[in-house]
Amino acid sequence: MSMRELTVLGTASQTPTRLRNHNGYVLRWDDEVILFDPGEGSQRQLLHTGITATDLTRICVTHFHGDHCLGLPGTIQRLSLDRVPHPVAVHFPAGGAEYFARLRHASSFHETAELAVEPVTADGQRITLGVGTLEARRLRHPIETYGYRLVEPDGCRMLPERLSAYGIGGPAVGELLRVGHLDVGGRRVTRDEVSVVRPGQRFAFVMDTGLCDGVYALAEHADLLVIESTFLASEAALAAEVGHLTAGQAARVATESGVRTLVLTHFSQRYADPRRFHDEAREHFAGELVIAEDLTTVPVPPRRVASAG
Repeated sequence: MSMRELTVLGTASQTPTRLRNHNGYVLRWDDEVILFDPGEGSQRQLLHTGITATDLTRICVTHFHGDHCLGLPGTIQRLSLDRVPHPVAVHFPAGGAEYFARLRHASSFHETAELAVEPVTADGQRITLGVGTLEARRLRHPIETYGYRLVEPDGCRMLPERLSAYGIGGPAVGELLRVGHLDVGGRRVTRDEVSVVRPGQRFAFVMDTGLCDGVYALAEHADLLVIESTFLASEAALAAEVGHLTAGQAARVATESGVRTLVLTHFSQRYADPRRFHDEAREHFAGELVIAEDLTTVPVPPRRVASAG
């Protein structure tokens, strides 16, 4: 049975706190299990979730600030220790290749796992997966940074009442789906006449950035958007200076982009009460709102309902 959900490993920015680990997020999307931005302590956090190194199929790093990548050495070594039998792809900004090489070989270990190293070399780069397309978009931060989104291709939903009107049922439905048309009673019936578009699901992951076109491109029509909200509006000037977002800015992006479920994370340690992020975001976003906590799981919402028109 397919599963699509996000597991949060850590939610702190810059430094961990007693309640928040460094960043780390796992997206389970059918057969893909993608680890995003493994910060320090991610390997231990995984132990609390039931997700194993063997489950991982892909690692995506947005940039090489420590709170987003210092968990790479342990994670990579664990892949070899557990003798993961399949290749694990790794994506990261190409300009940080030297950092990745150092982290990959930060200490001596017996490397048995196969890493498929595929750096991001351009804004808009797309990687074709079995479950859809993984796209990287350039963000605005002091160092080279990319966000990611996973887009499932649109499908179609057959309309039983229209199939019945044309007398189509049983194996003929499968043939119509496969071929695109069917001759029935001297008339050709096309797939479009008896179906509607079933929008593919979308997941977006936006970390350290100021507002820019890339943020909106990633968030567009996302069913689930995970986005940094390091600061509150009271520190908006500081956020702009250091290349980060406020909770209010992230919420406005979600509203303007048609996001269904918004997950705020990457919180500055200066704020002790997470409800302040909720309250600020709620002023600008009316959809499903999650203030991320370590070791919680957020399901990708059910598919959008296609209209028969």
